[in-house]
Amino acid sequence: MLGLFSYVRIPAAFLCLFLLAACQTMGGAGLIQSEVTAELSTEAAISIAADMVARLAEHVGPGNTTIALRGNDAVFGPVLETSLREKGYAVVTDQATNQTAVEPLAYSVDPFEDGMLVRISTLKVELTRMYTLGTTGAVPASPLSVMQRRLAGGS
Repeated sequence: MLGLFSYVRIPAAFLCLFLLAACQTMGGAGLIQSEVTAELSTEAAISIAADMVARLAEHVGPGNTTIALRGNDAVFGPVLETSLREKGYAVVTDQATNQTAVEPLAYSVDPFEDGMLVRISTLKVELTRMYTLGTTGAVPASPLSVMQRRLAGGS
């Protein structure tokens, strides 16, 4: 009987280790890769950036936070940077900084069904929303999805 119990404990131990490893990789919050895979007009980019930055300000306040913007596409990145500055954020792009209050930010804009799926990601929060494109810009087509992250060592 003792021999059978040993055979059950070994797979159970491996299962526990696997689950712990999965939790660690899921919880180790890294930023998304900044990428725009959609055709986006300047007007649509302005509408989307203004809305997403306003929502970001609800979670990561301007004034005492410097945003390290990651990404280099031709349309959305510059518009997002302008919108962040207009909202009161200090923004750095490719330069190194040793400030303690720097919040890296990445974004993605992807076509999805009949609209655009947009994500803004920081180490503290990830915001996701669908937009419908129109002739004068873009309008939200879904509620805002907010995923808050715990920082390592935080509570």
